[in-house]
Amino acid sequence: MGNESSASDSHWSTGGQIPGSAGVHAFTLSGPEPSAIPVLIAVPHAGRAYPGSLLERMRNPGFAALRLEDRYVDLLAESVAAATGATLLIANAPRAMLDLNRAADDIDWDMFGCSAPPDVGSYTPGRRARSGLGLIPRRLPGIGELWKRRHDEQDLSARIAGIHQPYHSSLAEALAALRDRWGAALLLDLHSMPPLALRGHQAPPEFVLGDRFGASCQGGLVGSAFSYFAEMRRGAAHNRPYAGGYVLERHAAPGEGLHALQLEIDRSSYLDSRLTEPGKGFAAMTHLLIGLVRRLAGEVSALGRLQEPPGWAEAAE
Repeated sequence: MGNESSASDSHWSTGGQIPGSAGVHAFTLSGPEPSAIPVLIAVPHAGRAYPGSLLERMRNPGFAALRLEDRYVDLLAESVAAATGATLLIANAPRAMLDLNRAADDIDWDMFGCSAPPDVGSYTPGRRARSGLGLIPRRLPGIGELWKRRHDEQDLSARIAGIHQPYHSSLAEALAALRDRWGAALLLDLHSMPPLALRGHQAPPEFVLGDRFGASCQGGLVGSAFSYFAEMRRGAAHNRPYAGGYVLERHAAPGEGLHALQLEIDRSSYLDSRLTEPGKGFAAMTHLLIGLVRRLAGEVSALGRLQEPPGWAEAAE
């Protein structure tokens, strides 16, 4: 890890490096020390630290970068973490450079000036890479190919070593530390989505909760989240069209007290009409998410107490 704060009641650190941007760290990790609640909010797709060399390679850098970003979700997360005491992990590296919600081998090797390395065996691109949204995004609907020319294998290796590996190592360590302190921990992987289409006469959901169809989170936590949205009269869907990706697959282990939810938020709910800057709904969205995190924190804390071995609470005093 990089720099750490010296305050006794807070922790702030940086980690990784963005290739092509000297001195720019790939992510920041912050939160109270010791932790205030058993929740970690992660934002893997809102990074805006674009190296000039990356922008020069892109066909339509402004438009494509905006489409790839979870625009200003990091600002929502910062406000929510400050109000609730949640641990916060924010990626500074842009998704155009490397998608942290993809496995390190989910690569479309046709993007490179070489074939797949021999150590990957008989290679078949993953579903996301075939769709154009693998570890390094290749194309977007309505835009087409994102890059002017092929990438170098050395660039890929530097991005994995500088961004992907340290981010996921830091996430795993922070989540495990929360679980060890509270008996259970929740990762809330925060994303944004374009407005969904109408389904008949039914309004599209404003949120999509993903738990990999029950594999990444205890069902009571999911139920509590849906109850909260219903009480707030906000529409939410479950796993469709977003069930959660590599982050949940890698870090969730409900049987070991490590729970994970992916939350997609309709961008029009908190951005302006162009979906480029914070809009009039930003404050209301922040308030809504604060309430959600507080409720889930209580639920996770209760789960942790159920999982504590005899004498744990007394020993922790």
